[in-house]
Parts: sequence; structure tokens; C-alpha cells
Amino acid sequence: MPLHVPSAPAPALRSVLTALGSPSAVRGSRAPMALRTAQGPLRPELPLPAYEMARVAPHSRERAVEQLAERADEPATASPRTRLTGWRFLLSDDGTVGEGAQGAYVGTAEAVMTADGWAFGQFRQGPYVLSTVRAMRQAELLPTPYQPRLLSVPELYMLTLWLHADVSADPCGGVPDPADLLIPLAPAPPGIAPHTAHRVDALLPVLTRRLVASAAAAQPAPGTDPQTAGLLRTA
Repeated sequence: MPLHVPSAPAPALRSVLTALGSPSAVRGSRAPMALRTAQGPLRPELPLPAYEMARVAPHSRERAVEQLAERADEPATASPRTRLTGWRFLLSDDGTVGEGAQGAYVGTAEAVMTADGWAFGQFRQGPYVLSTVRAMRQAELLPTPYQPRLLSVPELYMLTLWLHADVSADPCGGVPDPADLLIPLAPAPPGIAPHTAHRVDALLPVLTRRLVASAAAAQPAPGTDPQTAGLLRTA
């Protein structure tokens, strides 16, 4: 079933096109190598709204352990708190032939919201570029139409393709519904299979336990001086 890829806000797209038209931005020393060595013009494609899952920050080690115990056997009934961080575009190199007649995808460009409106954020390269393309093609084979988005979990160094079931929803708002799907992109955290579609209500408890456990481990032990706790860690 074809995906309902949303249209990015016009100012967000313009900010990316302006950056692509700047030789210093695309070919400068700070640009990713894949962009500097592109064989032809770079074209932004497949715009996806990029969301971030809210961080878990318990007030103490004890509270984190309590939360972990409380949630261990509970199904996820509440949607996670998320926020829109920007729009991400895949960059196609028209001078390099990819699959079919398309140019090869070599990186991404991101537009972010500022106090003055949408502005260019940064260019990126890395494994998530082709992993995003693979997940999008994987989603197109599903029998149900979806609106694709990106959802990151920074504390787990994890990025997923979020398939929202409400294809008519405003792409700049909303939270994951229990029946929405998440496809972890590769590389995924240990124990979470990449490129496997998971319902939100099935994957969320796994992420919650890991986030709470990670936050608990980061808290200094009772009676430890927070300023010296980092010096006591050996790993």
C-alpha cells in the first residue's frame, strides 16, 4: 500500500534548498564527505517530520527502581510524550544511479524551527540514510496505508520509522497511537531487532524499561557527592 508521505512546510523546504545552493555549505570542510564527493546536483526528497521521545529523568535512584518495578508487568496504556524537532529530507545524488532510475541517496538535510521560523539545521550522513530508505520500502509493502514519520529515542541512541495510522493527521502534531507501527532503523540497540515492524503498545514497554533503568544507573548512589560520582565510575 503506498505511503502517504506528507508535504513539508514550504519555508522548511526553502531553507534546505538555499543551503544546497551554497557551495560553502555543501562542499565546505564541515559538510559530510558523502555530500562533498557527490557526482551531481543534490535533490531533497521524501520529507519526514522528525520527532523525539521525551527523556526519562527520575528524581532519585530509588524512584527509578520503583518505576521500573511498577511498569515491569504493565501494558503501555498511555502514549509517550513526543515533540517535533524538525523536518528531515533524504538527499539524492542525481549524478549517481541508485536503484531504478533514481539517484543514490547519500545523506540527509534537516530544517528546524527557530524563533524566526523554519531554518536550515544541518546535513548528515551515515547508516540511517539507507536504513530509512529500506524501512520506507518495507512499509510500502504493508496492506494498510500509513503516514511516515521519524521518531528518535536519544537516550537509547535509537531512530525508528514511525508509521502513523491516521494518514490525514497534521504531520506537525500528534502522539503515537497504540496501533501505530515503529520500525527500528539499523543500527538498533542490542536486543531490538531492526527492520521489524512493532506495534507501539508492544514496543513501548520495552523502551520504557530500558529508559528507566538507564536513568537509574546514571543517578549517583545515596550519600555520594554528585560532583565526584563521575570519578568513581570505571566504565
